[in-house]
Amino acid sequence: MPEPREPAAQRLCDSAQLAERGRAALFELLLHGRPARGFALRIGGRAVAYLNQCAHVPVEMDWREGEFLDLDRRWIVCAVHGATYEPETGRCIAGPCAGARLRRIALAERDGVVYWYPCADLKPHRAEDRPRAAAPTPPQDVGGPGGMATPLTPAAVDPASPP
Repeated sequence: MPEPREPAAQRLCDSAQLAERGRAALFELLLHGRPARGFALRIGGRAVAYLNQCAHVPVEMDWREGEFLDLDRRWIVCAVHGATYEPETGRCIAGPCAGARLRRIALAERDGVVYWYPCADLKPHRAEDRPRAAAPTPPQDVGGPGGMATPLTPAAVDPASPP
């Protein structure tokens, strides 16, 4: 029986979307079958990507959607714990997880497009994997005339008002 193949490279974004030390491109994926997010940055002219999870406690790190870098745009900083990471390597240099690393996600950049590569525990998050919104609940009979809602009057909301 042939070995199962990993999914092919997944389109992440256009190369132009990743400005040097700018806002990250976010993307959805599955980590061990559970929804998670990754992020990609351009650092030193090269695209890098990591799982959006602090190495200290697995919480998302962006302090605002797609914003991971400090005010000087030098370090990746976890908005929850303040752990500080080298953007080139993902190594934590300060904070509660010093010495640990962010989970790197393999990337390739070609023909003006950035791609990420799934692996054994990181898979694409397909539309059919996303939780479905619950169907709207049909209106209920609320007891008014003809099933219509009874409008609130001051007497209905003020217990001190006489009936």
